[in-house]
Amino acid sequence: MAMNKLPSRPLGTNGPLLPHIGLGLMGASGTYGPRLTEAEHLAFLDEAYERGETFWDTADKYNSSETTLGKWFQQSPHKRSSIFLAIKFGICTPSPDNPAPTPGQQYWMNSSPTYCRTALSASRSTASAYLTSTYTTSADWTKTTPIEQPMHELVALKNEGKIRYIGLSECSAASLRRAHGVHPIACGQSVRVLQTARGLGVAVVAYSPLGNGILAGRMRGREDLRGDDPRGRVLPWLREENIEVNLGVVRRAREMAERKDVFVIPGSRAVGRLLENLAAGEVRLEEGEESALRALGEEVLGGQVSGLNLGLGFADTPAL
Repeated sequence: MAMNKLPSRPLGTNGPLLPHIGLGLMGASGTYGPRLTEAEHLAFLDEAYERGETFWDTADKYNSSETTLGKWFQQSPHKRSSIFLAIKFGICTPSPDNPAPTPGQQYWMNSSPTYCRTALSASRSTASAYLTSTYTTSADWTKTTPIEQPMHELVALKNEGKIRYIGLSECSAASLRRAHGVHPIACGQSVRVLQTARGLGVAVVAYSPLGNGILAGRMRGREDLRGDDPRGRVLPWLREENIEVNLGVVRRAREMAERKDVFVIPGSRAVGRLLENLAAGEVRLEEGEESALRALGEEVLGGQVSGLNLGLGFADTPAL
């Protein structure tokens, strides 16, 4: 089967042309919900490729995602140049080689220059060295490391040919401006940075564009979340005190807005959902619908993630 072509746009100023609806691989790795078997995961990636979905986003903490990607690249070397792979790093978990800074701590952030290089080396090894030609990196930033420090290391890695583009995840508008002053940023995955990003020519990549399922049209209330579904614990907008109000907003919002400098990376582990997501690229808004959608967004209750989750979300880094 010949690879399909999807509507594309440049990733930031002078960036590569990418499908403006990308593919988030968090769900397929079993980070939440059932995990696909390796065979199912590889078949899913094959289907995404054949449908023209070539903008893939993952992270080194998405369970076996990198390992499966490495096997897919090894099995399909002729396809590797078509895939633009974004891999995030920065979240650490305890290991013999990387003990927790505080006894019992399960997660912490590390944005040091040394860790940037270590994490990238591990990702390239696990997901295969094919990433040299099509690789973007984005890191979650702490409130203890000035953003200029890891940025200089990322620029060095780029100059060594180990990455092609630099992206940032969960940084503030001020930190984005400072990082961009060190080296042009291709894209940002964050909230409350839209106007700054547009002023700098940085593309916005919206993760969880379906609100972790609340915008998918099949959630009617808390009863649709299984008892073991982590979304109900870590996502404030799905908590009992917020979900009914937020579902009311969803019922009034029939479409999702499209802008030429914004990409979305809905996650999926089912081919049917993948096809639904890709078809959304054909939706066109009528006059006035975008402003109405933005107004509705202001009515949503609950923040981005629970404080009980990682406590590692949106951050403004300290001054250098």
